[in-house]
Amino acid sequence: MCLLVASGLLAWSLTRDDTYVAPTPKTAPQSSAASAAASAEQTDNGPTNAATTLAAFETAVRDGDRAAARALAPADDPAAADHLAALVANAEALDVDDFSVRYVDTAGAHDSDGAWDAAVDATWRFHGFDRVSARAEVEAHLVDDGDRVALTGFGGGGRVSPVWLSGPVQVRRTPSTLVVVAGGPGEADRYAARAEAAVPAVRRVLPGWRRGLVVEVPASTRALEQALGAGDGDYDQIAAVTTSADGSTVPDAPVHVFANPEVFGSLERTGAQVVMSHEATHVAAGAWDSKTPLWLLEGFADYVALRDVDLPVERSAAQIIAAVRRNGPPRHLPDAAAFGTRTPRLGATYESAWLACRLIAQQRGEPDLVAFYRAVDRGQPLGAALRTETGMSVPELTAQWRSVLAGLAG
Repeated sequence: MCLLVASGLLAWSLTRDDTYVAPTPKTAPQSSAASAAASAEQTDNGPTNAATTLAAFETAVRDGDRAAARALAPADDPAAADHLAALVANAEALDVDDFSVRYVDTAGAHDSDGAWDAAVDATWRFHGFDRVSARAEVEAHLVDDGDRVALTGFGGGGRVSPVWLSGPVQVRRTPSTLVVVAGGPGEADRYAARAEAAVPAVRRVLPGWRRGLVVEVPASTRALEQALGAGDGDYDQIAAVTTSADGSTVPDAPVHVFANPEVFGSLERTGAQVVMSHEATHVAAGAWDSKTPLWLLEGFADYVALRDVDLPVERSAAQIIAAVRRNGPPRHLPDAAAFGTRTPRLGATYESAWLACRLIAQQRGEPDLVAFYRAVDRGQPLGAALRTETGMSVPELTAQWRSVLAGLAG
C-alpha cells in the first residue's frame, strides 16, 4: 500500500488555538507513458520538430548550456528565453542527472498564435540523494515558430509539474540535505534550517539512516498540487507531505518531502520544526510504502519529532486531553477510520497515537519502540511484534495507554 504521508496536525496544535484538521491526501495518477511507442509513428512535422526541440533542451540541461536553452525559445519571447535558461541553472544547482524528455503525444489543439502543448515522458534524478530516477509524464509548452517548433516551458495540464522544471528556484545543499524552494533566498534559508535540524533529530533515533533528506517547496498550494499531479483543494490544509518525487505509486520511486508554503509558512518555529522532523522520520523509516497501522506510523513519527522538544505534555496533547475529559479515554488504539478526514477530533487522534508510542518508549525503552516499529513495517503482525519486541500484549498496552490518558485528563 503506497501512502502520501501528511503532516501538520500536531504542529498546528503547538502554534494555533483553532483546531487543524487535514484532508486525506489522494494518490496521484501514474504516468501514462505507454502511448510513447505509438508517438513514434507520427509522421507530421509538428511532432518531429517538437522531438528535435526537446532533444536540444535535454542536451542543454546536460551540458549546462544556458545560451543553447535560450535559443530554443520563440524569437520574439525573451521572457521564455530567460525561463528556459533558469531551468538549466536549476539543473546545475541541483546536480540533476539522468535527465531526459521524450515526446509522447499532442495534448491539445494549436492556438491561433501557434502555441500548443505536448505530453512528454520525463526522467530526472538529484545526484547524491536519489537512488533511482523519477519518471513522470509532464506537459511541454510549444510554439510553431517558422520552420521550427520553439519551447516556452513545462508544467500544468493536470500532469505532474516538477518544481525545478516549473520556474526559477533557490537551492540549499549540505551533505545530508537538499532543499529546493520556488521562493526568495530568505525563504530558502528558513526551510534549509528546518531540514538541517531534522536530520540529526531523526538520526538520534534511527542512526542507520544515512541517505539524506530532499525537501521541495513549490510557490503556492496550487503549485504543490501541480507538482504532485493532485486535484484542486487536496492540500489546502496540509503543511507537508512525504511522497514520491514523480507522483507515481511505484514502491521504489525517489521519496521527497513536499512543503505547502501557505500552511508551513504560517507555523511558528517550533511547529515548523516538528513538521519537518515528522516528515524526515517518514522518509528515514520508509513510510512511503509501509503497511504499518496508522496509529504506529504517525505516532512513531511524532515521537521522533517531539523527542527533544521542550514542551509540556499538557500542551502537546491538549486536544486528546480535552476529549478524554468530555468522554473518557478511548476503548481502543485508533484504527484507520479514526484518521479519516471527516472524523471528528482528528488532531486528538494524532496526539493519542503519539502518546501510545511515547508510552512504549517510557516503559520498555526507545530501542524496543524502534524494534517494534521495524518488525511491523517488515510485515510481522502487530500483536506478535509487540509481544516479541517489548514483552507487552496489545490489551496491556491499551490498558496502560488509557490509564495515561485518564491521568492527564485529571
